[in-house]
Amino acid sequence: MLQPNIFQWVVLPILIALTRVCDVTIGTIRIIFVSKGNKIISPILGFFEVLIWLIAISQVMQNLSNWVCYVAYAGGFAVGNYIGILLEEKMALGTLLVRVFINEKAKQLAEALYSNNHGVTIVEAEGSQGKVHMLYTIIQRKYLPDVVHEIKLVDPKAFFTVEDIRLAREGIFQTKQRRLASHLKTSRK
Repeated sequence: MLQPNIFQWVVLPILIALTRVCDVTIGTIRIIFVSKGNKIISPILGFFEVLIWLIAISQVMQNLSNWVCYVAYAGGFAVGNYIGILLEEKMALGTLLVRVFINEKAKQLAEALYSNNHGVTIVEAEGSQGKVHMLYTIIQRKYLPDVVHEIKLVDPKAFFTVEDIRLAREGIFQTKQRRLASHLKTSRK
């Protein structure tokens, strides 16, 4: 089949790297679920993460004289982090608080956000350069690019911050029916 040197110096390191990519990717996603307070998925992911890690580390420990296994282990860790972050971005889980500090165009921005079915709270405030308005909106993370686009359309120089929040309720949140109604409203124009 395979010669021992090819397996030891090529195939085994590739397998170690792939198992490491899997366990670190799962670990990254698990941490996200833990931070969101998910008590069901987090332990299941943790089980598979550690099981896969044990397989990878046992192979490294059995081949301590093979430096390529070390490199594969470390490389798999790095790639697993990268893939885990990409997956987390695609999943776009969670709820965000977007806080916008804006001068004159607060009403215009609020109306733009309202028209896209986002709830908005406006508060008058005093900043280092005088009066400002703070707009607060709580959104699902998947809507962040749309909200940032609206902010930049209304006032490209508006200052805004985005924060993860663990729980929000009793507010105005975009639902599937509200998105459909908004889409129908804008398509009629």
